[in-house]
Amino acid sequence: MSTLPSPVSTHSALRWAISDVLTMARRNLLALFRVPVSIVFMIIQPIMFVILFRYVFGGAIPIVGTSYVNYLIPGILVQTTMFGSVGTAIGLAEDLQKGLIERFRALPMARLAVLAGRTVSDLFRNVLILAIITGVGFLVGFRPTGGVVAYLQACLLMLVFAYCLSWGFAYVGLAAPNAEAAQAITFPLIFPLAFASAIFVLVSSMPGWLRPFANNQPVSQTADAVRGLMLGQPHGQSTWIALAWAIGAVCVLAPLAVNKYRKVA
Repeated sequence: MSTLPSPVSTHSALRWAISDVLTMARRNLLALFRVPVSIVFMIIQPIMFVILFRYVFGGAIPIVGTSYVNYLIPGILVQTTMFGSVGTAIGLAEDLQKGLIERFRALPMARLAVLAGRTVSDLFRNVLILAIITGVGFLVGFRPTGGVVAYLQACLLMLVFAYCLSWGFAYVGLAAPNAEAAQAITFPLIFPLAFASAIFVLVSSMPGWLRPFANNQPVSQTADAVRGLMLGQPHGQSTWIALAWAIGAVCVLAPLAVNKYRKVA
């Protein structure tokens, strides 16, 4: 006669699984902070985008209803968190190339700890980047008017969106032969989402054939929602649409990544 697992054993298994995930996340963060150059480059890129569009292109981009810097910074924050999730692909590809994933699987740990730990560590890294780029934004004149609570809601939305995307990049990292290939694969995936969007310019300024894609793709919806929250402006259903995109993405991409993980190691 079969017996069901007791609540105590189930609770214990869940507790150890969470502990394994956090241990892997801590390991990934320690590896990141032990290479200061990688942190510098991770921060320099979004700062360069801020300076470039704020002081070089900003004067040529008309925005109705607010200043260009107030339009730009929320978009840059969305772009930065999205680019930050690419680190999931690169980190997993490096671990796979070095044979670390095979060693992890030989240890008495939760099977999903490697994937979940990587995505959680990249989530924490995005929190750090958000704080830094927010500070940079204030230095160049960004002045959100939506209030502290709305600003935190916008940050939470960005982090959820980026975290869900990171599961797709986890699949890329496991499928790529090395970290360089993983980085090369992610570029054509995120380039059209980042630049054919409402991050830098109004969608209405784009050619007519491009507007339907730019208006309805997930990055534009997330940027519109974040901008509306931070500036206290109406943004329709963008928040719910962005969340729907994020939930749909993780429901599709996480099983793909998990299945790939089971096959590669």
